[in-house]
Amino acid sequence: MKKLLVLLTVVGVLAAASSASGSGAGSIVVSEVFAAGGNSGAPYTNDYVELFNRGGSAVSVTGWTLQYSSASGTTWASTALSGSIPAGGHYLVQLASGGVNGSALPTADATGTSNLAVSGGKVQVVNAGAGVEDFVGWGSATQYEGGAPAPALSSTTALVRGGSFCTDADDNSSDFTTGTPNPLNSAASPAACSSSGGGGGGGGTQGGGTVGVDLQPVISLAVDHDTLNFGSVMPGTTPAPLTEHVTVTSTDSSGYSLTVDRSAFTPHDLPLGIGVGSAALAAVPVAPDPDLLLGTANGVSATSGDVWTTNVGFVSPLPALPSGHYAATITYTVIAQ
Repeated sequence: MKKLLVLLTVVGVLAAASSASGSGAGSIVVSEVFAAGGNSGAPYTNDYVELFNRGGSAVSVTGWTLQYSSASGTTWASTALSGSIPAGGHYLVQLASGGVNGSALPTADATGTSNLAVSGGKVQVVNAGAGVEDFVGWGSATQYEGGAPAPALSSTTALVRGGSFCTDADDNSSDFTTGTPNPLNSAASPAACSSSGGGGGGGGTQGGGTVGVDLQPVISLAVDHDTLNFGSVMPGTTPAPLTEHVTVTSTDSSGYSLTVDRSAFTPHDLPLGIGVGSAALAAVPVAPDPDLLLGTANGVSATSGDVWTTNVGFVSPLPALPSGHYAATITYTVIAQ
């Protein structure tokens, strides 16, 4: 008797209304990006992303992730972070290697498998409770902070944040230059960012000025399962739906829309469906068909995010197809209104 195995991979992505992506106002920023690890002429065997704490107190990054996507990609590979970064402290994330050239990195504080592209890509630091803390697009990246991406890289250069890593104007093209890779881990001596201030002594003169800040909207999305597995099922049956909680965090007062699409199952497509809450399942369109709208919000999200309970299943019994492994990817997208 033939059995049909259905594996569903669920990927959460960040989307914005334009090519520019804002980030949060936290103190943890990307300080260096090196993407040529192991390549011919490279000084180090592995790619890396270095983080820096610009603030005045330690920040716990346990539960946070460093995420990477290709220049025009919409799916993200994640590396888990843990521990804390003191004020002025560094945190080194070692990533993939493209060969055997170069020296070993200093002892990494976190290790992942993302293979960064020299010509263009993007990384984001994601705080599960507060959304995107920092976002960097370089080279041919279609998403970035500010008006343009940071410069493309080479085998011998890294992106380096200006002002001894303290500059953060939320503009990748001005915040970063290319320079000599210098990976620093948590063992490096902290070097806190200085803050200027002034005051009048007794009998002195005083002056003043205005202080202004333009907060940019932040929008992020997270799912509670990377994979939904229906297990071994029989043709002609309709497996019970599986629940996926989608958490949207948005500070955009205009609200947002949550949509979904998917790839086709291979080698034969299956009638995948989705519903929100108690709503009946509707067929999930196959990209590049227009996305299925799951819901909208008219203002900012709750502080901890808006949780959308989606049920993923099938809109009709599974067809009589050859036994084997069938997999598809569904993509949730959140877009500012």
